[in-house]
Amino acid sequence: MHVGSEQTERGLAALVGRMAESFSRLVTQHLQLARLELTEDLKATGMNVALIVAFVPFILVGYAFACGALAAVLAPRVGWAGALGLVALLNLAAGGGGVAWALQRLKTRRMMDDTTDELSRSMAAFAAPAPVASGHALQGGDGHLFKEPTNGR
Repeated sequence: MHVGSEQTERGLAALVGRMAESFSRLVTQHLQLARLELTEDLKATGMNVALIVAFVPFILVGYAFACGALAAVLAPRVGWAGALGLVALLNLAAGGGGVAWALQRLKTRRMMDDTTDELSRSMAAFAAPAPVASGHALQGGDGHLFKEPTNGR
């Protein structure tokens, strides 16, 4: 009787060891995925921020040149104040549209979506009830079955 319980304890210890090793590997893989995905997301976000920065000089330079040129053309019809106002509105609308487009691209990008999906799947697997095994299995105190692998590991 003592030999059977010793063999059961070794099998259970091996099972717990494999489970801990598998869990450790899962956590490591999740961290690697998160690191890779964060790097990818930061690159994409950096590109969108660069687009915003690229449009800002167009707003400023366009405002200055257009105000000067168009105001000179419009000044005889609407006066200098009206001409400067119309030119300013035109340039601000164009530059603001470019910045709004880049901001919209930033808002639609989901950050770390693959990592979130993988973590959700892992948590669902941990939360799911253990399957009932058939064949040679050990039954724990809470009624769950621990199946002995065929190769004895």
